[in-house]
Amino acid sequence: MTILVTGGAGFIGGNFVLDWCGVTDEPVVNLDKLTYAGNLETLAPLREHPGHTFVHGDIGDRNRVEQLLTRYTPRAVLNFAAESHVDRSIHGPGDFIQTNIVGTYNLLETVRSYWHGLSSANRKEFRFLQISTDEVYGSLSPSDPAFTETNRYEPNSPYSASKAASDHLVRAWHHTYGIPVLTTNCSNNYGPYHFPEKLIPLMIVNALAGKTLPVYGDGMQVRDWLYVKDHCRAIRRVLEAGEPGETYNIGGWSEKTNLEIVHTLCALLDALRPKPDGCSYKRQIIFVADRPGHDRRYAINARKMEHALGWKPMETFETGIRKTVQWYLSNPEWVQNVQSGAYRAWVTKQYGDAG
Repeated sequence: MTILVTGGAGFIGGNFVLDWCGVTDEPVVNLDKLTYAGNLETLAPLREHPGHTFVHGDIGDRNRVEQLLTRYTPRAVLNFAAESHVDRSIHGPGDFIQTNIVGTYNLLETVRSYWHGLSSANRKEFRFLQISTDEVYGSLSPSDPAFTETNRYEPNSPYSASKAASDHLVRAWHHTYGIPVLTTNCSNNYGPYHFPEKLIPLMIVNALAGKTLPVYGDGMQVRDWLYVKDHCRAIRRVLEAGEPGETYNIGGWSEKTNLEIVHTLCALLDALRPKPDGCSYKRQIIFVADRPGHDRRYAINARKMEHALGWKPMETFETGIRKTVQWYLSNPEWVQNVQSGAYRAWVTKQYGDAG
């Protein structure tokens, strides 16, 4: 038995692969294109692990994916591969269209051919798991109930629109061709190995470097925050017991404003890594112009995961964010290599230009 993970050198995918290899003996084949956010240093603990096989490649490369499916005959494909940063999608949407829509289409078509070639029993047991986002649902007002699995898709950014499109493709390939698919829509993840362009790692890195802590608009945008290790547990549970064709929302039950997040990080750093001058990191906070189309609020109702599959998060925001800050303080080399681009040197040496 083997699983194929795409995008397994990214933030969520990398954490999933690390956790998978820590809790099961089932081998995992890890396919990643190694764009700027794909970091093999995240997978350093697995370099000698017999159950982990890393393959450099693109989900849109049908020949490469077909070779992997034929060679390793996985029982499941988990698609983490995606361009995922909203700001980048605003300035350059083409990469998001190519990876999230065209890439997912090519992956589905290759998997469809593979799946049809399986025995009847293996076809029944096979799963294609699409890891998606709550941003496909659009924005909520302060009084709106949290997103459920039946909410209408109303994406507002090029990123969320591309993820919505890929989710629709996955659904269509299930209803049209019969592939046993599962889709998960998660809230904002945080935790170790997070590329420092997203809010939490960016604030930590900037604070420690003495740089400003830029907050969009008034900082009152609300997000539900999910510790990445809880997300990984949820995905394993969906793969294990999810019903084909179903969607499962995964959230942390922790709605916070962006400004509240930044204040929490500053307070933790004040306690764990106080500044020599005794001043609070809060002095570094500045407010900057809001980004175009910035959704005001996301919130996930994760009751289906709890009632149908028995999952709920183990970490509160308070415990998870402390673990996250402590991880960044304890891993300065990883952070330095990400900031400097040094983590790319090994990729270039092994694969040439992986961008």
